[in-house]
Amino acid sequence: MYKINCLNPIADVGLKNFSDKYQITADVQEADGILVRSASMHEMEIPAGLLAVARAGAGVNNIPLDKCAEKGVVVFNTPGANANGVKELVLAGMLLAARDVIGGIDWVKASADNADIAKAAEKEKKNFAGTEIMGKKLGVIGLGAIGVKVANAAVSLGMEVYGYDPYLSVNAAWNLSRSVKHVLNVDDIYADCDYITIHVPLLDSTKGMINAVSIAKMKEGVVLLNFARDLLANEKDVLEGLQSGKIARYVSDFPNPTTAGQKGCIVIPHLGASTEESEDNCAVMAVEEIMDYLENGNIRNSVNYPACDMGICSKAGRVAIFHKNIPNLITQFTAEFGVKGINISDMTNKSRGEVAYTMIDVESAPTAEIIEALEKIDGVFRVRVVK
Repeated sequence: MYKINCLNPIADVGLKNFSDKYQITADVQEADGILVRSASMHEMEIPAGLLAVARAGAGVNNIPLDKCAEKGVVVFNTPGANANGVKELVLAGMLLAARDVIGGIDWVKASADNADIAKAAEKEKKNFAGTEIMGKKLGVIGLGAIGVKVANAAVSLGMEVYGYDPYLSVNAAWNLSRSVKHVLNVDDIYADCDYITIHVPLLDSTKGMINAVSIAKMKEGVVLLNFARDLLANEKDVLEGLQSGKIARYVSDFPNPTTAGQKGCIVIPHLGASTEESEDNCAVMAVEEIMDYLENGNIRNSVNYPACDMGICSKAGRVAIFHKNIPNLITQFTAEFGVKGINISDMTNKSRGEVAYTMIDVESAPTAEIIEALEKIDGVFRVRVVK
């Protein structure tokens, strides 16, 4: 029986996919797996028996990835599951920035007691007039699951779309509209685009990428949209750009004291992935990932270990080894099985940065003796008997 703890409410459409091999527990210390959304795990003591964490969403800033990797705890996320919800809000953000719909609605509310409101509106509406987005140039920085959907949708709306992603995946390339112009230098997007939307992960290399230097390269009156992470932009520099007129609007899905209520800022209360459909999709994907890992050892969409899939084990046993990505460990693993007289029928090894993951199928059940021998090898974090 596998025990699962939910640190946040998880949609029932996902939880109901757990088979009778699983039990939801309120005690995180006895959990084999954790399902989480936004709850912070950084101050949490990682349970000794924990095997996996599945984040029902894309961002994993609330999870201590390195700490989990060193303990042999696989961390999953659900890329693409909430992409459509975010895409739709990005499009709404562009429209709100292009036309002062919010200001117009506020005027109507304030004029609710005016018996001649319809007549007054005809005179007042010029103050809220804007522009259309059709024919405008949109730069999409980051062509992952969300960026591709935004780019394709903008093409359908008649925008001239430019995409920048130095790490464009084959799958993303296949899904990207042929009408999207792929640029090789992000400065081209800064210089040419009327609208710029950011869809990259928050890394040391991307933190504060929208700053005084990059803003200076942009067109006068550019509209910036940030539905990825607030720290991707130096928002003090953004406010200065708004005050100077360099930036026409800044649309963000991350409310904070810097931008909330500031002129030119349209700040949304983190609604990007907050749709019933997105939450359902994330829950279903997270449950599928954690089940396949707990039952078969397969890793899909992990953020701290490499992808690895050996299907369902049809042999007598399967052993998973979490270890440092250093030379000669595979030789030592196979030697231990040989010494113990256990024949290996299949094996795979994958690495990701400084960590690696090895799965070994064997023709006789792995013994406590072989597991103990493997755990003693220098560089091994954890050994798990999958079957």
